[in-house]
Amino acid sequence: MTVALDREIIYPDSDGQPMADNTEQFEWIVLLKENLECLFAHNPDVFVGGDLLWYPVEGHPEIRVAPDVMVALGRPKGKRGSYRQWQENNQAPQVVFEILSPGNTLKEMTKKLKFYDHHGVEEYYVYDPDDNELTGLQRIGGELTIIEEMAHWVSPLLGIKFELSAETLRVYYPDGRPFLSTVALATQAEQASQRANEEAQRAEREKLRAELAEAENDRLKALLAEAGIDV
Repeated sequence: MTVALDREIIYPDSDGQPMADNTEQFEWIVLLKENLECLFAHNPDVFVGGDLLWYPVEGHPEIRVAPDVMVALGRPKGKRGSYRQWQENNQAPQVVFEILSPGNTLKEMTKKLKFYDHHGVEEYYVYDPDDNELTGLQRIGGELTIIEEMAHWVSPLLGIKFELSAETLRVYYPDGRPFLSTVALATQAEQASQRANEEAQRAEREKLRAELAEAENDRLKALLAEAGIDV
C-alpha cells in the first residue's frame, strides 16, 4: 500500500523557501546541525537533519514542515530527500530547533508550535538571535509545555546545555565543550596540529642532543683508553 501511494502522490523535497533569511540565522542553523552531528557521530541510530521537510502523515503531502534542525533518535543515519515518518518506523523527530529571523511572524510560529505539539515532538527550542531570547518547551502530560527557567538548562534527550548570557546563547556538549563554528573548529585543529609539530620537533632535538652527548662520551672514553686510563 505504501509503495502504491508513493507512486501516486508526490512528496516534494523542497518547499521553495530559502534555508535562512540572513547570515546570522544561517550560521546558527549550521552551528547547531553540525555540532549535533558531531555529538552523535559514533551512534549510527541518530539522524540529524537541517532544513529538511518532515511529512508526518502518509498520503497527505500538504501536511509538512521544515524544521531548521531536527533530531530523530533511534533512526539510522543516511541520505534523505525528506523525512517521511511512515518510512521511519513512524518515529517523529523528538527534538526540534527553530532560529528566528525578522521575517518570521507570530502566526507562522504559532502554526509550527501546534504542528510540533500535535505530531509528537518531545523538546522544542526557539532562539531569536536578534533579541537574544531562548524559549524552550518540553512534553509534559501529553503536550508541549513552556520551560520556565532556561538558565543552565540541560536537554533531557540530548544532554546538551544551554547558557544564555547578556550577549548571546552558548551551547555545550555533555562533557562541557562548547559548540563551535566550522571556522573555530578548523582553527582549533590547526593549533592542535601546530602544537603536535612543535612537540615532535622538540622531541627530535632532545633525541639529537642525547645522541651527540653519547657520541661525545664515547669519544672521551676512547681518548682515555688510548692514554691508558681505565674508566
